[in-house]
This record gives sequence, structure tokens and C-alpha cells, in this order.
Amino acid sequence: MKQTRAERMALNFDGIDALVIANASEPFLDSTYWYLTGCTSGTFESARAVVTAGGELHTFVSILEEESAKEGEGIVHVYHKDDERKEAMKEVLKGCGRIGVNYGSAAYGSVMWMKSFLDDDVQFVDASRTIAETVAVKDEREIVSISKACAITSKVAQNLPDMISEGCSEREIASEMDIRMLRLGGSGVAFDTIAAFGAYSSQPHHMPCDYRLKKGDTALFDFGSKYEMYCADLTRTIFLGDPDDRLKRAYEVVKRAQEAGLAQIREGASAESVDAAARELIDSTEFKGLFIHSFGHGIGMDIHQPIYVSPRSKNILKAGNVISAEPGIYIPGLGGIRIEDTVLVTEDGYRLLTEYDHEMTAVDQ
Repeated sequence: MKQTRAERMALNFDGIDALVIANASEPFLDSTYWYLTGCTSGTFESARAVVTAGGELHTFVSILEEESAKEGEGIVHVYHKDDERKEAMKEVLKGCGRIGVNYGSAAYGSVMWMKSFLDDDVQFVDASRTIAETVAVKDEREIVSISKACAITSKVAQNLPDMISEGCSEREIASEMDIRMLRLGGSGVAFDTIAAFGAYSSQPHHMPCDYRLKKGDTALFDFGSKYEMYCADLTRTIFLGDPDDRLKRAYEVVKRAQEAGLAQIREGASAESVDAAARELIDSTEFKGLFIHSFGHGIGMDIHQPIYVSPRSKNILKAGNVISAEPGIYIPGLGGIRIEDTVLVTEDGYRLLTEYDHEMTAVDQ
């Protein structure tokens, strides 16, 4: 019999008697709630989820969310008034001395609310590591959803050469990309789409502005669709016309750096070694020191999940991890190059979940 996600979470408990996921209102909503329940709709503001040491899942939702909650996993407790929610949670948490909460997302007020009705000697401890270790290894259903998000994203990437032309603005192309992802079946965007033209492409997190594409410019696009709450992440760098020779050379170096990093990916590999392979290749060229971020990060319901593929990472890759592979070179005042794919770690290597041509593309329009 397959384990539930709550049961897998409980196996990673470290010195806690129960885990409480406490949603407040936007922006204090925790994707772990949707992970545990498997729900793909519903707002669930002020909802709570409790995982017991035995792997039982309890959810506490208002009458507004009752139908949505019952489409997911767990024992659903419906409340009309706050006192009803307190009594139901107090009963489920009876005897629990150490309660884990997600320090990365739990609002202070949510913890103080629990203190108001639980015994004074109850301790609240950080369970973010327990959560991170659990959600990092994707199950079959999650991989299917991420793959669908990646397929939608890849289709839009393949259309980019036909979408750009001299005079188009970053805002225009970014908005068109978002619309196309939705039309292809995406449930939203994984993050704000980046369209960075010309010198703006040397800023890794540039937000689209009114700059209009010119001949010789770099056009860097970093974007991803969501599907059933799961994210994709892809970057494609193309050119309008003939770019500066330094950018051509940088493109080839970034391409080889991604290949070098990917070659290190497999179950049991250190995440640091993946980053090092790409970084050493870039630093052996004229572009030394211009790879200014990490090789990658974990991807799931959140676009950044705590697998760090960086020089200081302590993570060991596991089959079922989904990570980005995104080396880049950034030349201030000229432009930047980034090539990124979403990657599934397997027992003996990796599988690309995004698809597009990695060869340099120059559009003559």
C-alpha cells in the first residue's frame, strides 16, 4: 500500500510530536497545506493542517471551504466559529508536547493563536527542515503535474523566435507569453515572467519595462507555467540580428557549462559538485567571475524549494528531486546569457522536463 504524503512527512519528524501547517491570509499561505491534502483549488485562508506522529492528517477549514477540502486527503474538521476550531485542534493535539511549525511561512499571529488555547508547557519548534526533506522528493503524481507545466512552458519557448521583432517591447512580449501559457492549459504563471532585452539582460532578475528590441540585442526570457499548482522554470536566450562577438562566445560557454553540470547529476551526487563543474568551466574562460548566481534550486509547488545547487550547498541529490539547471554569464552594459531547464534527478542520471533547442538562435526580423 502506498504511503500518503502525511505518512512520509511523519517519517521525517525529528523530535516533534505533531506538525501544524497554519495558513493565515495572503501572503501567509503555505504550499505545504496543498501538498499534504492534494487539493488543487480552494483559498484555505485561516485553514490549519495537522500531521500526527502516526502519519494521520487532519484539516480544519471554514464552511466556505468544506467541499473543496473533502476533495482532498485527510480527516476534515469544519468549523463555523473560532471556538469550534480551537476545540477540535486541542483534541487532535492532546498529549503533544513539541509541535513543529514552518518557520519559513507561519505568521507570528498564528503561533500566538495556538498558544492561546494549548497548555502552557507546549513548545513550538522549527519543522522547516522536516518539511523541506519531505517535499524535495517528488511522487509520481507530482512529476506528472510538473511535466505538464514544463510541456506548456516549452511550447511557448519554441514560439519565441516568431514572437519577437524589432521594436517590440519587453512588456508586450512578457504579457503575450503569459496569455499563451494560460491558453495552453496552464493554471497560472510560476513567477513573474522575465523578458530582458539588450543591456537589461545582464540583470538576472530584471522586470519587463518599455524598452524596445533593437538589432544586435540579446533577448532573455525566464518564465514558467503552473499546472495543478506545480511549477516549471525555463530560460531561453536568443538574439535579434547579429550580436556582439563576446555574446556569441558567452552563449557557447554557457551551453557547455550547463552540459558540464548536467553530467554530474545523479542520485547520491553532491549538489555542490554540480555547481562546481559548471563554474569551473566558465571560470576557465575569458568570462571568469561573471557567473554570479548558483547553478540551480529545487522546484515544486513553490518556484524555489530548499535544494540549493550552489558552491556552499550541503544537499545530496536524491532520485525524485526536481531542480533547475541555469548557468549564466552577465556582462554589465552589454547583455547576459542564461540557459535553463527543469530537471528530474534519477537513480543513474537525470531527465530534462523542459524541451527547446539549445543551439544559439538569431532571429532576422
